[in-house]
Amino acid sequence: MACLSGLNHHSLIPMPYRRTENVVRRLAARERTILAAATSIAGEGGMSAVQIAAVAERAGIAAGTVYRYFPSKSDLVRDLVAAVAEHDIAAMRAAADAAPGPLSALAAAIFAFAAGSIAKRRLTWAVIGEAVDPEVDAARLGFRNALRAELAARIRAAIAGGHLPDQDVALAAAAVLGALVEGLISPRAATAGSDDGNALAAAQSAALLALRALGVIDARARGLVAQCKMP
Repeated sequence: MACLSGLNHHSLIPMPYRRTENVVRRLAARERTILAAATSIAGEGGMSAVQIAAVAERAGIAAGTVYRYFPSKSDLVRDLVAAVAEHDIAAMRAAADAAPGPLSALAAAIFAFAAGSIAKRRLTWAVIGEAVDPEVDAARLGFRNALRAELAARIRAAIAGGHLPDQDVALAAAAVLGALVEGLISPRAATAGSDDGNALAAAQSAALLALRALGVIDARARGLVAQCKMP
C-alpha cells in the first residue's frame, strides 16, 4: 500500500470544531438578547404572552434562531425565571451586605425585594406566582426557595445577634415572603401605581409590617425602614 507522504494517521482524523472567543461572545450576546426580549414581554403581558414568535420579533431575529438556543417555550421560560431570580437575590444580598449590622441587613434585604418587586410588579408576579406549565414549576419553586433561604439567613443572624426574639426561622421567612408577594405584587395587591412616591411608600409599609411581625419594636422598625433607599 502506498504511503501518504508527510501525513500520519492522526492527520486523517477530523478535528473537533473549536469555537473562537469571538464566536462564544457572539452566541452569549444573542442568548442574552433573546432572554431580554422574553423578559420584556413577560413584564408587559405575563408569562402567557411569552411565545417564541413574539420573542423572535421583539429580539429582531428569526423564530428558528430562538429554537436553536431554546428548543421549547418551557426551556426559555425556565431560563427567564432563573435570570430574574439571580438578579433579585443579588440585589437583596448587595443591599444587606452594605448595611452596618444584622438587623439593618434584614431590613435592607426585605426592602430591596419589596421595592424591586414593585418596580417590575407584572414581571415578578409572572415568575413567582402566575400559573404556567407544570414543567416550569420547578424553576419557580427554586426561586421561592432561594428567596426564603436568603430571608432565613438574615433572620437567623439577627436572632444570633440578640436583635430578634427566638422563633421558627423557616416559618418566619416563609410568612414574610408570603406577605410581600400577596401584599405587593399579586393581582389582589392594593399597590397603587408605580411612580416613585407610591412605590417608596408601599415598600416601606411592607418592610415595616415584616419587621414588626418578626418582633422588632415599632420605633426601632420605623428607624430601620427610614434608612432604606430605593434601588
